[in-house]
Amino acid sequence: MKNQIPRISTRGYYDLNTGRTFKTTTYFLYPKKSFDRLAPKKEITIMIHGLRNDKKAAVSKFMIAKRRLQQLGYKHPIVGFSYDSNTKGAYLKKHELKALRIGELIARKNGRNLSQFIVDFKKQNPQIKIRLIGHSLGSSVIISTVQNLAQEKKNKNIVESIHFFGASIPNDSINPKKFGKKLQKIVKSKIINYFSPWDEVLQYANDKYKIINPLGLYGSTGKTILKYSQIKLKPKNHKFASYATVLEKFP
Repeated sequence: MKNQIPRISTRGYYDLNTGRTFKTTTYFLYPKKSFDRLAPKKEITIMIHGLRNDKKAAVSKFMIAKRRLQQLGYKHPIVGFSYDSNTKGAYLKKHELKALRIGELIARKNGRNLSQFIVDFKKQNPQIKIRLIGHSLGSSVIISTVQNLAQEKKNKNIVESIHFFGASIPNDSINPKKFGKKLQKIVKSKIINYFSPWDEVLQYANDKYKIINPLGLYGSTGKTILKYSQIKLKPKNHKFASYATVLEKFP
C-alpha cells in the first residue's frame, strides 16, 4: 500500500466498442483515504496515459512517471488518471482506425470528469498546485479538460502547468484561434510540449491520415501563446517510458 499510486478513475464509464456513456457520475478515487492525505499538500502532478492501456498498464505508466520525476528531484505526490482507453480492436490493423476514433471520443468525454476532480480538489485546498502530464492520447483528455474548465471564469489559473509527451492532438491546438486562449486562461505558469520527429507511432498515424499533423511529431506550427514552449526529444520509441528516460528536468 505504501508504494501504491493514488488514482482518479473512470474505468467502466464508457463503452469500449462505441464510446457510449454508461455512467453519469464524474469519477471515483482509489484508495479514497489517500486523497484525504493529499489534500493538504503543496502540489500534486496528475499523469494521464494514452491509448491501449488497461487498468494494469495504466498503473505501470503512473509508476514510471513517479520514478522518473523522483529521479529528477521532484518531491511532490504523483496521481494517476485511469480511463477506458483500451478500446476494442486497437491491436488489429483492420480495426485500429475505429479503435482510435472511439478512443479519441472517450478521451474527449473524460475532460468533464478530470475537470470536475480538479475543481473539487481545489475547493479542499485552494492553494494547491495541480500539474498535468499527458502522454499520446492523454493530450486529448487534457485539452478537453481545459475546455471544460474554461467555461467558468473562476477557474482562471486553476492548473499550474501542462506537460505533453508524444501528443496526438493536432499541431494547431495551441493556436489562439483554436484552444490557445483557453489554455492561456486556465494554465498559470507554462505549457511544455515534448515532441519527437522520430516518433514512429505518430509518424505512422500521420502517414495514414489517421491523425493529421500531431503536435507530438514536429511540434506546433504557426501562432501560439506566451505560456507555451516546446522541446525536441529523441526517445527510443513512442512509449511513455522512452520519453521519461530522456526527460532532463521537471517541472
